[in-house]
Amino acid sequence: MMSRSKVEPIRRAALLKATIDEIGQQGSLDVTVAQIARRAGMSPALAHHYFGTKDDIFLAAMRHILKLYGAEVRGALTMAEGPRARLEAVIRAGFGPSNFHPSVIAAWLNFWVMARHNEGAARLLRIYEGRLRANLLFNLRPLVGPRAPEVAERIAALIDGVFLRQGVRMGSPDRAEAVRLVLGGIDCELGP
Repeated sequence: MMSRSKVEPIRRAALLKATIDEIGQQGSLDVTVAQIARRAGMSPALAHHYFGTKDDIFLAAMRHILKLYGAEVRGALTMAEGPRARLEAVIRAGFGPSNFHPSVIAAWLNFWVMARHNEGAARLLRIYEGRLRANLLFNLRPLVGPRAPEVAERIAALIDGVFLRQGVRMGSPDRAEAVRLVLGGIDCELGP
């Protein structure tokens, strides 16, 4: 029999995955803790015990998504040399298989909506936006100089727009097309 200290992280991880999967299947936050718990194979009481409210569970799931995204970006950046290659690495990581999965896209769409009325979600969104902007700015400055802040803003908006458009399409998201669109935007900004 596993000790309580070993079981808890496994159960938490199962609840986070179940939250993302359930929201992905429903396409909205219109899910119950009972549905999430059932998908994770546990009781709603246990889900509440580990996370609290449905909003708390969802925010924990988004922190998990952002943690995975951050790790992918950091990993991609270690392999890239030069500002242009680092920009591409950030873009490719953002549209990688674990980040650009239909359930994760659905979670993002709902997260953006939640951030309009939930301070915890708004704070988490500001952190994500700040990190993305910092990565873009750092790598754009050597390429476009003083235009870097406005270019970073446009590229970030393009990334969000591609996520949004893919999120409302039926079928599997097209990673290659998403990367191509954003890199095309970067090419336009950098010029010949």
